[in-house]
Amino acid sequence: MRQFLALIAAGVLLAAPAGAQDGAANYPSKPIKIIVCVPAGGGVDTVTRIIGEGLRKRWGQPVVIENRAGAAGNIGAEAVFTAEPDGYTLLAAQPAPLTINPMLYKKLSFDPAAFEPVAIMTAIPNVLLVRQNLPVRTAQEFITYAKANPSKLNYASQGIGTTSHLTTELFQKVTGTKLVHVPYKGTSPALNDIVAGHVDFIFMELAAAIGLHNGGKARILAVATAKRILALPEIPTLDEAGVKKFESGTWNAIAAPPKTPAAIVAKLNAAINEVLKSPDVQAHFQQLNLQAAGGTAAASAAFIKQETQVWGDLIRSVGIAPQ
Repeated sequence: MRQFLALIAAGVLLAAPAGAQDGAANYPSKPIKIIVCVPAGGGVDTVTRIIGEGLRKRWGQPVVIENRAGAAGNIGAEAVFTAEPDGYTLLAAQPAPLTINPMLYKKLSFDPAAFEPVAIMTAIPNVLLVRQNLPVRTAQEFITYAKANPSKLNYASQGIGTTSHLTTELFQKVTGTKLVHVPYKGTSPALNDIVAGHVDFIFMELAAAIGLHNGGKARILAVATAKRILALPEIPTLDEAGVKKFESGTWNAIAAPPKTPAAIVAKLNAAINEVLKSPDVQAHFQQLNLQAAGGTAAASAAFIKQETQVWGDLIRSVGIAPQ
């Protein structure tokens, strides 16, 4: 994640590739459907709708967003995996179905490595968000409290295998704390229970958490980045709180079914890069505290492969057994 954000900052990933091959000249000639593998209202859903509207304006074809949530993204991923590889059915996903789920499920009805990565839409740092009345005020106090009360604090996640789940597993490993996992089916129900006080905390992407923090409905104690975040300069990093070099983030990607022609992938990639660089989308992302990514399809594929290795190493090290 640090390397990926550094490339964004340097403008490397936002450099669009050369034009698509001639075989994609007539694409798209009909509506495009993007299947989002999380419920409506989550981070990847919001980003996909922004990108979809940008594609519609550029191509003059409807872009239909369809939410197919469940099984940590596997249901939506399977639907796209078996779709015609013609560029008219695409997957919008968080990391789980593309990188993590092969190590958490004994059997999948799709092969994540066979998808054709199109582009990484956004990269978002994670933050430590706690319920408003949790009796701690800083990340240091939070760690001390968790150590003094093993298995008493419970944490929400967007589901088993999501970055919110695995980030907390990593946090337990490096801090020596014992916490209780309460998985949810997506972002919205997890955050609703944080606000209601039914669960104690969550590692959540900044874009989804900052509104609750600013509105006084929950509190961000720390950010999981190398440096403080411009939007929250008063909030320390976990490294400052004593959890050295602890960094975590999530990202949202667009992928096509296996064997989608390279010309179609290239044309989609070029268009998504154009949308990401447009002033209106940049301004919209800034309001939502999102960071545009983009880049070539090859760079996106390499990044996803790297993330698969990183999360796989963590899953094996903490002994999470496949379901």
